[in-house]
Amino acid sequence: MKFFKFLLIIFISLTTSIKADLNKNLRNQLEYGGKLIFIRHAYAPGSGDPNNFNLNDCSTQRNLSEEGKKQAQYIGQFFKEHKIKIDKVLSSEWCRCKETAAIAFKNFSTKSFLNSFYSSKFVKNKDNQVKELNDYIEKFKSKKNLVLITHYVLISEILDYAPSSGEIVVSDKNFNKIGSIEINF
Repeated sequence: MKFFKFLLIIFISLTTSIKADLNKNLRNQLEYGGKLIFIRHAYAPGSGDPNNFNLNDCSTQRNLSEEGKKQAQYIGQFFKEHKIKIDKVLSSEWCRCKETAAIAFKNFSTKSFLNSFYSSKFVKNKDNQVKELNDYIEKFKSKKNLVLITHYVLISEILDYAPSSGEIVVSDKNFNKIGSIEINF
């Protein structure tokens, strides 16, 4: 039993330092610039969109909760505290993404290629959106980072990764995942 406890302590110690080194390495990569920063919108309770969903009417959509608004503030603070250089902030046209962008970064623009294709109403857009995103990234030339505020389905499609609400997922311009940072609220 003592041996098991000893191994457990060693394992916890090693994984904690590895995680700390990974986070430091990831922050260094972000400070260096030239990365794609995918952010899943902050916490909006539920999943998918209501049946009466209208892209131009936020009252028909799933929106950020108070916790989600706090999480978006923390995302913005993270970028300020670590002095992460940002070229542009792009958001999905969904209200929960735009609100995350507005709270965290203030200035942003929307791009339809970041929209959700979760529901059957939008699934037909997936291939075109992925192509448009690839084309945009191929033309994007900057030494600063590009922030893309979007949805679970797009991030999982592009990076083969399942992000939590408000999670920051960093990749290179070839969509190779470098790491992620969860912003807890």
